Amino acid sequence: MSTELLPPVAPEVLAEAVEQLTARLRKKLDAAIADCAGRVTAADEGGAVEIRFGEDTVVTLRPGPSGAVSTTEQAVCTCLLAPRCLHRAAALGAAPIADADVLSAGGTDEEAAAPPPASTGAAEPAPSAVSEDEPVPVTEEPALTPAQVRAASALWDAAAEALSAGVAAGGAVVQAELLRAAHSARLAGLPRAEAAALRVVRGLRAARDRGQGQRLGDLTDAFRELLAGAVALASGTAGPGAAGGARRAYEQGGSLRVHGLCREPVLSATGYGGVTTHLLGADGTAYTLSDVRPGGLGRAKGAGSASVALGGAVLDHAGLARGGLLIAGATVSADGRLGAGKGVRATPLRGVDWSEEPAAALFARPVHEAMAAALAAGAENGTGADAAGAGLLGCDVEVLGAAGDHLLVRVLDGETLVRLRPAHPHPELPHAGNLRLIATFPGLVLRVLGRPDLDRAASLRPLAVGPVPGASYTLRLPEEWRGRADLGYDRLQGSHFPREAPASTSAPAPDGRASGPVTTGPDPLADAPLWRVRRLLETGVAGGRRAVAEAARGTETAGFTVPLRRAGLVGAARLAQALTAEADRRPRDSFGRLIDPSADGYARAWLASAVHLAVAERSLVAASWS
Repeated sequence: MSTELLPPVAPEVLAEAVEQLTARLRKKLDAAIADCAGRVTAADEGGAVEIRFGEDTVVTLRPGPSGAVSTTEQAVCTCLLAPRCLHRAAALGAAPIADADVLSAGGTDEEAAAPPPASTGAAEPAPSAVSEDEPVPVTEEPALTPAQVRAASALWDAAAEALSAGVAAGGAVVQAELLRAAHSARLAGLPRAEAAALRVVRGLRAARDRGQGQRLGDLTDAFRELLAGAVALASGTAGPGAAGGARRAYEQGGSLRVHGLCREPVLSATGYGGVTTHLLGADGTAYTLSDVRPGGLGRAKGAGSASVALGGAVLDHAGLARGGLLIAGATVSADGRLGAGKGVRATPLRGVDWSEEPAAALFARPVHEAMAAALAAGAENGTGADAAGAGLLGCDVEVLGAAGDHLLVRVLDGETLVRLRPAHPHPELPHAGNLRLIATFPGLVLRVLGRPDLDRAASLRPLAVGPVPGASYTLRLPEEWRGRADLGYDRLQGSHFPREAPASTSAPAPDGRASGPVTTGPDPLADAPLWRVRRLLETGVAGGRRAVAEAARGTETAGFTVPLRRAGLVGAARLAQALTAEADRRPRDSFGRLIDPSADGYARAWLASAVHLAVAERSLVAASWS
């Protein structure tokens, strides 16, 4: 859909516009939204956008100071039915959903009265203005209030209906109900639940539009996160931390001495781009400094050499990743992000090599111990494969060669086989190209620093590589790179590799490079029949309750329960069978009317199976690193 000019729209504005439509107009809404493509033009006024539906019907969207349409008065239509018209609702439905951080920057009266929203990103730093990173007093969070429990119950009901409808029937009306419930959660002080609902809505939109890069598995995980959070909050027994932080609170950190580890580009699906530089304190504490703003790929590529906006420091992010800072009056969030308040002062320091402390400790820890800690942190935070909450893992490896879409390596001083996958698959970022070049040098030993993939067996997404101290067949990096190459910004060349292959390398090519792919070792996650459960859950997300019910008829149920039971996965088989039975349970009275039209029971059965699957897969991932 060619609607790139449309400004973001607040969830409550779209939800109200859909609610004002009659039942007849709601049936036409999805087609009207699709018809908006090609009708969008920039108005003469600054920032305004027009969508023309005819000679006399024009919808005008005028974003506020935040750059988003946050009030109903900022969306007007010239037709006689306005504001309760199909044109206005379609224009708002075609626009992207505004992030909570963007709306809070606008400072409307309603938003000022509401609790500030939390960051919506786990895999990427939330866009923020550095001038707003002042320390915020941190107070003990109270227990859940009755208003929060009611908001969570409403969000559960909306999410259950959306899950029952699936992508096939999850059009604008279903999405609007989710957006309304998300806004109520925001007003009640449940920013984490609101963020989860917005991720589901964006996933439904991308899946219905068949957007590139959209994975059904990601939408399945988003539904699981939303339903699990909503049911915990609605029960009233969840702790206060389940509501999430209303704002990333920055506390005074005093004086800090931090050293750069690496930098990575950040590119979000919502049009933000930038860079995150990973730092390490003298005591081994991890910190990050991010610069993420609207701009997409162009900004992600250019931000790697942009100046560091922290306390007047004269370094850029490239220099900081290989240098360090002495920070006075530092402000630090709970997740280790450095703020740039007015009282912060920073002085550049000499960087440390990865073989020096405190960086050397990252590579000295056995990988199975580091992964056990990462998996425990991921389970506690509810993070997934691409979540930054997993932290960074360092190890020394030997390159074995290319294996499908990844690079296979062996951890030195151990037999663990690890798959290196691109940290970001975008073709204009050098992650994948650097890994392909490394794969052509079997026997090469590397020092790798990356983020473990918590949803794949023994997989690491490397952010930077460097030579192994004392090794002869290792990288030969330029002196100005200071012993490391950031795979998202630095492009490795043939001159950075040794010319002669080691004697232990089997059947090298004439130039010392690998002659073909290698065979991977066993994959406990792929070999387990749990994929049948995931396929069933994804079928429900794609086709809704009706698609899952089809699996309960005939011999299809035995087709996936029997292999599960034979593999000893009795719990997974029992929950999957209960899910299909609940999906097919539609009791009717003597007149053919549904006795229980609620989707509550189906959503609970789906969630039970999804949570069991996530825990089982996490256990297999942990076993693959041992």
